[in-house]
Amino acid sequence: MTCRASCCSYPLCIHHICRQPGLQNPFSAVGNLINAIMSAKFILSLLTVIIYGFSGDLSAVVGQLSPDFYRFSCPNVDQIVFETMRTLSARSNVVASSTLRLFFHDCFIQGCDASIMISSTPFNRAERDLAENNIAQTAFDTIVEIKRAVESSCPGVVSCADILALAARDAVALLGGPNWQVPKGRLDGLTSEAATSLGRIPSANINARHLINTFAALGFSMVEMVVLSGAHTVGFTQCREFTNRLYNFSPLVRTDPNMEPGFVRTLEASCPFVGDPSKFQAIDISTPFVFDNAYFKNLVAGRGLLFSDQDLFSGDNETRDIVMRLASSQDLFFTNFAAAMIKLGSLGVRTDRGHGEIRQDCTAFNSH
Repeated sequence: MTCRASCCSYPLCIHHICRQPGLQNPFSAVGNLINAIMSAKFILSLLTVIIYGFSGDLSAVVGQLSPDFYRFSCPNVDQIVFETMRTLSARSNVVASSTLRLFFHDCFIQGCDASIMISSTPFNRAERDLAENNIAQTAFDTIVEIKRAVESSCPGVVSCADILALAARDAVALLGGPNWQVPKGRLDGLTSEAATSLGRIPSANINARHLINTFAALGFSMVEMVVLSGAHTVGFTQCREFTNRLYNFSPLVRTDPNMEPGFVRTLEASCPFVGDPSKFQAIDISTPFVFDNAYFKNLVAGRGLLFSDQDLFSGDNETRDIVMRLASSQDLFFTNFAAAMIKLGSLGVRTDRGHGEIRQDCTAFNSH
């Protein structure tokens, strides 16, 4: 196994990873192609690539979005977002992880259009108030604050959807994870309804096969699903999301047998049988504020907090192999996570002014 020095260029550091038999870097061919296209300034109307670990239409990324979208209208937007994220993250250790979670949920519900930012009104219950979201208010406040900073420099130019995508990238980087160039040019969505959002967010209690199918419906491969699940290396969840694994796993077994006994004792102390189900617990108990591959190492050790996470190792032979590879190489995880995040950020993007807008206030639609 050999590793070369890291040196990043658009869209990510794809040539500088530790290579191991059995798990190739699934994005290297795609990355080379995108680099060639972008440097030559070609316009692709459609590009469909199918190789191990990647399947899907790249036209949304290459043809509609661009890292240089604001080159002339707001050339310092990346710097403004990063500096604001860094300032806010220094004030609270939940800013970065909650912002990353906000981005995932926004993209999963109806595409990356910042519809999750919309506040409910007496006439509409917005998707942010869906029980499945349960995202810290800090995350919403973070995007509002960044939008304010961007507006002071470039009024009416940068969408909330692009700000959220940039903030998610910066959240990962500030926590010690990989960095990547974010293709930009998204418009903000024109609808946000809790009623149409039900069932879009994967439950903490589904198995690996269900996760594979859920992600496949959005165009993600099994490898990409496991890689993106690695976002749980940071962040917190409530006791109610996993205490069934401790006290009521099945009619025959009280505790999930795939949980390491010492881990069970730790969780029982933190979330007792008669306790506050809304209490928060770090998903990655070893390094909860560091973006690393400890999440995968925890799964191998039987220390995955959520059933849906642990089942990636304990319940499926195919995903188990991927988990083991990512547990053994943080470089491999970082490289693939950056690529998968670029793909995630292309889900359901709006670029047509007839189907989107640039909101003045991220929490409310513009008045027309």
